[in-house]
Amino acid sequence: MLCRIVHWSSFGDMDILAQVLDRVRLGGTLLFHFEFGHPWHLELPARPYALFHYLSEGSATLALGQGPEIQMSEGDFVVITRGEPHVFYSDRRAKPLRIIDIDRASARFGVIRHGSRAKPRSTMICGNFVVSRPLFGSVLELLPPVLLLKPTADGGWLEAILRRMVSESALERPGQRVALSRLTEVLFVEVLRNWIASLSPGQGGWLGAISAPHIGPALKLIHENPEKPWTLSDLGHRVGLGRSAFSARFTKLVGQSMHRYMVERRMAEAAFLLEASDEPIARIASRVGYETAAAFSKLFHRHHGVSPGRYRISRRSDTGERQGDFQEAAVAD
Repeated sequence: MLCRIVHWSSFGDMDILAQVLDRVRLGGTLLFHFEFGHPWHLELPARPYALFHYLSEGSATLALGQGPEIQMSEGDFVVITRGEPHVFYSDRRAKPLRIIDIDRASARFGVIRHGSRAKPRSTMICGNFVVSRPLFGSVLELLPPVLLLKPTADGGWLEAILRRMVSESALERPGQRVALSRLTEVLFVEVLRNWIASLSPGQGGWLGAISAPHIGPALKLIHENPEKPWTLSDLGHRVGLGRSAFSARFTKLVGQSMHRYMVERRMAEAAFLLEASDEPIARIASRVGYETAAAFSKLFHRHHGVSPGRYRISRRSDTGERQGDFQEAAVAD
């Protein structure tokens, strides 16, 4: 499925999205800066993270698996959200350049040239989004496999961010990884904003429902106060709908019942608190709406597959590993 966003527009109340993104650990970086001369063919293998590509000049054809080919033109920005294998080319018969064959030093310190010196020429910037906190999984799963953003007159922010990433990655400087991670985060927020703004009613699960009348305010209440024993009647009354109408609309727009969503919200918040704070488990249980640590621990184990204590230990012990060198991961075979 391809999501093609033809125009970028502002979005209203982004409080929930801001909270979600504040809870995840989002990283990423620029990986490659390509210059292609016709005929050319670039082959990218499957990766365990989202990949983005910005066609800053020229044109290209993108193909994923058995899906339809996507024609890209100058200024297009595409995200391969599941990291599926894909190819770009001007002529698919040309011998492909494989990412795993690129020398690491040339990838890091300069433009990689491929194809002939003939025109038309195309240039492309490629990078990744890497995330490692539990709530993000539900965000990523809501996105289509391919997001294509088309440029508009007010789209200069995109090129500005990417050009800054190119200059930042070109030289080793103190704080480089942090700077690239922050730039990537801004880039990803803009991608999500514009995808959400393009959705029709009933699309996009809870991300799409953020802006829906009645349901958006209800989601905000759940996110702001996950510890409260919300019922369908309570929330429906707060947003101006009867119990049955609220229940039906919530399930239709969010894609799951209000009760199931509330449990997932509580479990995601608990997971964040276990990783990011030293609060006792009993205190965390209370903060997410459970009277006893035993009841909370039982549900947490059912949801995450491990006890709260083991979850805290495991998440803290592998934090350093997950924050590894994205450049190495991208070019490793």
